[in-house]
Amino acid sequence: MPSSVKDYRKLIEQPWGRMFYEMIYRQLSIPESPKLNILDYGAGFCVTANQYAKNHNVTAVEPNNDMLNLRIKDNDFNLINGDIEILKDMPSGSFDLVLCHNVLEYVSDKEMILKQLTRVLKQGSKLSIVKHNLEGRILAYAVFGDDPESALELLSKSRDDGSSMFGSRDTYGNDYLINNSDKLGLMIDNIYGIRAFFALSSNDKIKYTDEWYDNMLELEMRACGIDAYKNIAFFNHLIFTKN
Repeated sequence: MPSSVKDYRKLIEQPWGRMFYEMIYRQLSIPESPKLNILDYGAGFCVTANQYAKNHNVTAVEPNNDMLNLRIKDNDFNLINGDIEILKDMPSGSFDLVLCHNVLEYVSDKEMILKQLTRVLKQGSKLSIVKHNLEGRILAYAVFGDDPESALELLSKSRDDGSSMFGSRDTYGNDYLINNSDKLGLMIDNIYGIRAFFALSSNDKIKYTDEWYDNMLELEMRACGIDAYKNIAFFNHLIFTKN
C-alpha cells in the first residue's frame, strides 16, 4: 500500500491504476456529446475530472493541497480547493452528473454530504459513488497482502474501521446507500465491481504487457456486473438516478 501521497500518485500510472479508472469510464459510459455539467467531489489527483473535461464542463472540488499539487491537468476544468462548505454554496440542480469516488469512507457525516450531492444534481441525472468493499478488502489482505491475520480480523469484525494517509476509514456497506436512497430521492440503477481480479496476482512484470492488460480489462468488465464477482471486488461502483 502507498505510504505517501507521492507514492499514491505513482500508482495511478501503473497498469492496475489505469485499469481502475478505465473500468469506471466504461461503467458510466458518458457520451462525448451533448456537453454536460459534471461535478467531481473529492477529485483527488483530478484523473476523472481531467478525463471528462475533454468534452464536458467539469468542476473538481478537492480539499487536499498535496493531491492538487500533483494533479493531472491536460484539459481545462474548474478547480476548487475546498470541502462541504463549497458544496453548500452551489445552486441546486446545477449538474448533469455528480461523481463521489472513494470519499465517503473518510467523512463523519455521510448523510449531510449525500444530501448536498443530491441537491446540486438535476432531476433525472446520475450520481456515481465508488467505495471500498469489505469482502474485497478481506480477499486482498489474504491473497495480495499475504496477511491472513488482518483478513481474519476484518472477517470477525464484519467492518473495517481502519486508518490511511487520508485519516480514519469506515468501509461501510452498500446497504447504507441503498437504504437511504428513497429518503434522498434517488433510485439505484446499477452496482458494479471494480478490481475483482487484476490486483491479486503478485506477478507485476506480466501486467506491463498489452496482452495481459487487454484480456484482464475484458475479464473485469464481463464479470463486474455478476453478483459472485462484484461481491468480492475490492471496490463497488453504485450509480443512482435522481427521481
